[in-house]
Amino acid sequence: MPLRFPRGCLGLHSFVCKTAPGRSARHHALNDLIARSFASAGVPVTKEPSGLFQTDGKRPDGLTLVPWQSGRSMCWGVIVICPLAKLYVSGAAIEAGAAAEVAASRKEATYADLGRRYIFEPIAVETFGVFNSSACLLLNETSQWLDL
Repeated sequence: MPLRFPRGCLGLHSFVCKTAPGRSARHHALNDLIARSFASAGVPVTKEPSGLFQTDGKRPDGLTLVPWQSGRSMCWGVIVICPLAKLYVSGAAIEAGAAAEVAASRKEATYADLGRRYIFEPIAVETFGVFNSSACLLLNETSQWLDL
């Protein structure tokens, strides 16, 4: 008979629970880092802009105040996820970053309506530190501006 552990006894709850204080703190710290990166590169931004959605009041985590590409500003959404959560663990067992890619895809779907007026970039990071691939490209691009 396999061992059964009561919920939370493996110490994963604080990584997985949406209301865990550590998760929220990591999200806000990462969003601050992204905003400061843009500001350091000379790109003005605002965090948690309101009014982008007319119907449901959703807010991305940030917005560039100048056009980013093709005359459109860029919005971003940060998500911190644990690859040990049931939704992600099978993919994470196969490849590092798989959970971040799934979370990024889910975040893009959430903000799909922004696509007509804004460019949306999901920034997903696993609690073990792996970013989704498009976020890595974005962060590398902004860091190159700092080297000029």
